[in-house]
Amino acid sequence: MSKLQHRRPPAGRFPSYSLSSFIVSAAGRSRRALVRIALAVAAGALALTVAAVELPRPRSVPGGVAVIDLGAAPEAPRASFDEVPVLVVGDPGRWTAVVGIPLAAEPGTKRLAVRRAGAAEAHLSFEVEPVRYAEQRLTVPRAKVDLSKADLERYRRERDHLAGVMATHSEAAPASLRMRAPTDGERSSSFGLRRFFNGQPRNPHSGMDIAAAEGTPVVAASAGRVIDTGDYFFNGKTVWIDHGSGLLTMYCHLSAIDVKTGDRLAAGDRIGAVGATGRVTGAHLHWSVSLNRAMVDPALFLEPLQAR
Repeated sequence: MSKLQHRRPPAGRFPSYSLSSFIVSAAGRSRRALVRIALAVAAGALALTVAAVELPRPRSVPGGVAVIDLGAAPEAPRASFDEVPVLVVGDPGRWTAVVGIPLAAEPGTKRLAVRRAGAAEAHLSFEVEPVRYAEQRLTVPRAKVDLSKADLERYRRERDHLAGVMATHSEAAPASLRMRAPTDGERSSSFGLRRFFNGQPRNPHSGMDIAAAEGTPVVAASAGRVIDTGDYFFNGKTVWIDHGSGLLTMYCHLSAIDVKTGDRLAAGDRIGAVGATGRVTGAHLHWSVSLNRAMVDPALFLEPLQAR
């Protein structure tokens, strides 16, 4: 029973509660009940939003991706790894850092710097496990390995330019962290492969090679904005797409480029065609994913059936 029912009126008098006051009291209780229901629904929707974020497949190894829980906070925390901004996704109920691990990283304990609004910088530790990638030995024209002075100067200019492209970090969050394969074909070599050209060791293979006939369409793996196109000594005709917050993709050795810098693309939009430009032994697409300036395994971002 309510407090109103517990009150005993003075002798000879009746309570003076009006119908309108009863309706207001009942309406107040109804509003409070509706608020509680709305909050419960909102909490459920919040949890659904967090659960609905499709993260890349975590693999905390050199060339992999670490997924680190940052907990709840009213605003998205800022995170960085080796002083490079890191992608943070989620909502106030739960934030998650998605960290690209460079292929050159040494296994062991690493630290993620996290700064929350109104709080001092904190550090979260995570482990990078060892991994052993396969090796491949290739024979290519000597001029493609032992560069002439002119080619070496060209390579250095392009290297500096591409380093700037790779450092792109727009504030907008990616539309999705799941990607589609940019072309149809068999994967002719795997990410992380250690290559030897004419017996000389080179950097590990930092992308996915997809064998396809010259002219096969190449599409954007996810929505984004074209930030660079060019014809480079090693990579041939190349397109870079910014997907937001340090997530980029690169498409190399194209026979044709059908987009220009500044174009905004939806996932699946055509950007060019498979070719054999640059340093290659045959027609194929080299596809790379860069996350916080680290080349990471593209297979971790593919839909499960495509990742095999």
